[in-house]
Amino acid sequence: MTLKHRSILIALPLLLALPGCISLGGPPPESLLTLSPAVRAPVGDGAAGVNRPVVAVLAIDTPAKLDVLRVPVAVSETELAYLQEAFWVEKPARLFRRLVGETIRARGNAMVVDGDDTSTLATVTLRGTLIDMGYEAADSAAVVRFDAVRLDGEGKVTTRRFEARETGVPAEGRAVGAALNRAANTVAGEVADWVAGG
Repeated sequence: MTLKHRSILIALPLLLALPGCISLGGPPPESLLTLSPAVRAPVGDGAAGVNRPVVAVLAIDTPAKLDVLRVPVAVSETELAYLQEAFWVEKPARLFRRLVGETIRARGNAMVVDGDDTSTLATVTLRGTLIDMGYEAADSAAVVRFDAVRLDGEGKVTTRRFEARETGVPAEGRAVGAALNRAANTVAGEVADWVAGG
């Protein structure tokens, strides 16, 4: 047996023992935050009819502060932190996209197609940027802010900014998560009315 092989055999047990001593990701959180629709579409056939728009909710953009599983906290105009022990189950843009789609579907006045590959079936497409979905320390507020872009079948583009705030929220994971869920549902409802109403 060569010296090289002996070194590998000696090092192998040490490498196998490392995972028990080193924590690469830290302990898992006790719970994860998500967005839950305030209203859901009933079971059965969805909206139908030639006069009803077919809406595709496309991928939503976010700034870097929201491209993570953490809840951002605006400490000041120029400082950003993340709320301790508060983690999303998925990135906020995906959660918000699904929430908007379900809210439009639940309204019953438009058909919703899911997935970017089905957007060719749509008479209306919705995209945009989720600017904020976090906590403002100065006002103890949970804030959701969304810049929406609506494109109809004739190529007309309209934009609108939506915002909802929940104030008096303590800087605690569950309280902030619940407040963000309410604010996100408010925004999703306003977006749904705007998109389907044209």
